[in-house]
Amino acid sequence: MGVISLRVPEEELARYKDYARIQNQSLSAVIRTTMMERIEEEYDLKVIENYETQKAAGEVELYSHDDVWAELGV
Repeated sequence: MGVISLRVPEEELARYKDYARIQNQSLSAVIRTTMMERIEEEYDLKVIENYETQKAAGEVELYSHDDVWAELGV
């Protein structure tokens, strides 16, 4: 497993530790979870933005529920 060293002011470190204690998790676990959540949120927003751009440009083809079921032969 890799190691990341992070320098933060003592006041911030105290907040991080307090939050980890409240969450009943290690500081490392809280930082990992928070970073992954942030990355996933930004990724999701980028995907939505790309979809909206393509939709506005008329590059997205939409199908009704009935059309999909018919195409699948259901």
